[in-house]
Amino acid sequence: MSALSLTMRDSSTMLRRNLLHARRYPSLTLNLLLTPVMLLLLFVYIFGDTMSAGIGGGNRSDYIAYLLPGILLMTIGSTTIGTAVSVSTDMTEGIIARFRTMAIHRQSVLIGHVAGSVLQCVMSVILVGAVGVAIGFRSTDATAMEWLAAFGLLVLFALALTWIAVGMGLVSPNAEAAGNNAMPLIFLPLISSAFVPVDAMPGWFRPIAEYQPFTPAIETLRGLLLGTGIGNNGWIAVAWCLGLTALGYRWSKARFDRDAT
Repeated sequence: MSALSLTMRDSSTMLRRNLLHARRYPSLTLNLLLTPVMLLLLFVYIFGDTMSAGIGGGNRSDYIAYLLPGILLMTIGSTTIGTAVSVSTDMTEGIIARFRTMAIHRQSVLIGHVAGSVLQCVMSVILVGAVGVAIGFRSTDATAMEWLAAFGLLVLFALALTWIAVGMGLVSPNAEAAGNNAMPLIFLPLISSAFVPVDAMPGWFRPIAEYQPFTPAIETLRGLLLGTGIGNNGWIAVAWCLGLTALGYRWSKARFDRDAT
């Protein structure tokens, strides 16, 4: 078998392993999924009328359309926290040392975690999106190509955050520390344009909200789902995703290889 075939075979084995773990221990995924769902319901039904009036005088349905793209990206961030915990658990419980004695491709362990996490992110986004549709989200102006581009952005964003989460899991001494280290992945959306426009924020705070990966991704996803313009946000979001993916991969690979010595 070629090196590529061996890598694909071993990576698919590790993917099945991680999916089995997720199925047998669903509590972590469900707990992380609960946060964006509760925030969606809270902001729609408790703050919806007030927030919609503050951002343009619309109704609650308008605010659902504004809010959901940010919640979907927050869902990805919260799901990848589970990846950091899972990687840290593998590193501290000795299973990685066992894998290293076996004739498997070294990077397949990380690739299996990443592929499994991206699949979980997609499933979580679908579930949260279904909740959004159930409470009133509608996308009547988006074309099929815009829907496809929105899905591609979500997958690319999930890949980027997953590699960052893998690196956080590798450098954490235990699973609890991994969960704490990965908390910025769910905190950053709270200080982005997910809930209110950047223009409505205090002047000193706007750069914090604007120059981070979530805001351009949210604005791009919002424009694609609602059929409105995205301006420069599209290429900025893609650049953030590619940069974070490359950074996370190199960081994770370097840390994983160092721990093997």
